[in-house]
Amino acid sequence: VQLQESGPGLVKPSQTLSLTCTVSGGSITTAYYACWWVRQPPGKGLEYMGAIDWTGRTTYSPSLKSRTSISRDTSVNQCTLQLNSVTPEDTAVYYCTSPQGYWGQGTQVTVSS
Repeated sequence: VQLQESGPGLVKPSQTLSLTCTVSGGSITTAYYACWWVRQPPGKGLEYMGAIDWTGRTTYSPSLKSRTSISRDTSVNQCTLQLNSVTPEDTAVYYCTSPQGYWGQGTQVTVSS
């Protein structure tokens, strides 16, 4: 199974960040599969953001819940992260991962005007 994140590398403050995780070699509707989104700000550790599981149920980190939306498109085996009202503090490498231990390579997102 391979995961690949995609999206803009630069986002302006107050805008919405949207990232897509494309899963190949497996199905996001397989039992117990989930798309997890985590991020790593510069010089900091990994931060869990939220997930969508094989049934379509979503969970979010309490600290980001008000600004985060995770969805999926099963027809193309993709999961999507949206983060609203971004600030420079949202600058990070964003990863798509799964409970099975699959990881994408990560995508750098910089929030700057």
